[in-house]
Amino acid sequence: MGTSVTIETAAEQDGEQILKLQYLCFQSDAERYGDYRLEPLTQTLDGVRAEIADGHVLVARLGDEIVGSVRAVVDADGTAAIGKLIVHPRMQRHGLGRRLLTAIEARLAERVPVTRYRLSTGHRGEAGLRLYRKVGYTPVATERVSRALSVITLEKSVPRSSAEGGTTAPADRGPLAATA
Repeated sequence: MGTSVTIETAAEQDGEQILKLQYLCFQSDAERYGDYRLEPLTQTLDGVRAEIADGHVLVARLGDEIVGSVRAVVDADGTAAIGKLIVHPRMQRHGLGRRLLTAIEARLAERVPVTRYRLSTGHRGEAGLRLYRKVGYTPVATERVSRALSVITLEKSVPRSSAEGGTTAPADRGPLAATA
């Protein structure tokens, strides 16, 4: 009998596993863009722990192993910035990214007034872009960061009743892929 993946709130002691997984997951982006100085690859353990303490961080566990994670912060205007959606390479293409994104959206909708969700990804991350569009995110801006990298920002509005009443959005509202 196999072990199923569970999604839960990250704890401070998860920081090291999250950082190691983040490093693994962003290697392909670094190679794709020819830049190994991407922020997820230079972030420190203290930085990850601060995000866990100050924001909304979820992890996906397979037994004791963290196989996915996603983070979010909400600004004063109600915009939820979702980022660093990561899924272990061996777990990709099984819907775990979608589950993590749906879970962070639902968590935020329950706890804080959110008017929209925002995420960013590299312009060559075609699998992620397809996934984000499929779950309701639309591109709103593109910023050229370097000769090799442009970052596409996508947004998804929160249904009015969810934004005003703090009700949880439907379970199928959205996913994220391996990196965001």
